[in-house]
Amino acid sequence: MRRCFLAFALLWILLSSCASPSPELDQPTQVDSTTAVQSSPTSPVISATVQAELATQDATPSPPASPEPSGTPSESTLAPGTVASFPNPDAFAWRQIAKGLNLPIGITYAADGSGRLFIIEQEGTIRIWKDNQLLESPFLDIRDKIDCCGERGLLGLAFHPRFAENGYFYINYTEELDGQLYTVIARYQATSGAEQADPNSELRIFHLPQPYQNHNGGGLAFGPDGFLYIALGDGGSGGDPLGNGQSLETLLGKLLRVDVDSAEPYAIPSDNPFANGGGLAPIWIYGLRNPWRFSFDRMTGDLFIGDVGQGQWEEIDFLPASHPGGGNLGWNYYEGSHAFEGSPPEGLELIVPIAEYGHDSGVSVVAGSVYQDQSLPEWQGVYLYGDYASGNIWGLIPQEGGAWLNAMLFETLFTITSFGEDEAGEIYLTDYAGGVYRLEKNE
Repeated sequence: MRRCFLAFALLWILLSSCASPSPELDQPTQVDSTTAVQSSPTSPVISATVQAELATQDATPSPPASPEPSGTPSESTLAPGTVASFPNPDAFAWRQIAKGLNLPIGITYAADGSGRLFIIEQEGTIRIWKDNQLLESPFLDIRDKIDCCGERGLLGLAFHPRFAENGYFYINYTEELDGQLYTVIARYQATSGAEQADPNSELRIFHLPQPYQNHNGGGLAFGPDGFLYIALGDGGSGGDPLGNGQSLETLLGKLLRVDVDSAEPYAIPSDNPFANGGGLAPIWIYGLRNPWRFSFDRMTGDLFIGDVGQGQWEEIDFLPASHPGGGNLGWNYYEGSHAFEGSPPEGLELIVPIAEYGHDSGVSVVAGSVYQDQSLPEWQGVYLYGDYASGNIWGLIPQEGGAWLNAMLFETLFTITSFGEDEAGEIYLTDYAGGVYRLEKNE
């Protein structure tokens, strides 16, 4: 415990003068930390506060070096049954359901009716939680392929919507070949209902060289349209020195959208914004720095993205299900809603974050999920997100007219690396120290 506390204290000191981690220290140069930051294995909730505010931007922003972004926050879609205000968080707690994991950084489900949860371990394994226990044998073990750790490793997992029929699932990982780092997006296959996938079934979708060791993104998810979405960071270092965020001639700093059913390895959806030119065809959204996690609201199809900030601001971005793609989230002209570098072209329309916080509240945003399970109706429609280093957890609720109610709900000791859902829509989080927790009502 003493070593854990000292490691976390050292990380906090480093973060006070550097950029933010996701899930490790966000390096301003081509240097990478491989020390795992551990918090208490039990990580109890120590307090809860509600500080609701309708404003989505800080009241005293930094003086802009360029014009304010010309966009406006995207209007929300109110799902049936969405609550109007936050429940009292003191009546709820994050209860541990699994422990003993090795650097867990993601959690999801397969939608195959099995009730299983699949947990990503950063060094290259996927574990199964089933019938209230963690299975000993991994679902997938590709540690021999993985370059880990820091911001590298096995970073993302998404199951095909028809996994029960075809056994397909997709992963995002980093590998090193001859001194060059690559991001790999690959498909694997498992027999329906099997507890182990075939490690030799890999079909590579993308094999992308990375210029630095950090800002690899990592998220994968199938949208309500059945297409695979892939989150990629700007390539790393600090401040986007290669200009990848705003360039439409690179896939870095983007959210991609591809059709993995019509062709191998993929096809381009005909309605992708650059399908007919003007940019690389797989690009759906650009202007991202390091989108560590993103998710779709299963009720509305709306998209939430958490983009890790450079040194001052963390942001949550929102695109309604009706968004046609091609949107610009602003990096590196802006960090959150605050001017960062250079002047955007006159008339450039930017998507403004629906929520942001400064580094007095945390240093690395972890995008979450919308609670949609009936077991806790008080949380219906609440979007939960958190921060890797501070352990703070916030909520967002859409309001009539496009506004958002934002509140800091839980202060925890977790080193939060990811949020995830089960088949019913309950919300879980992974703690880098080795635990998985579920939001439950106090008995």
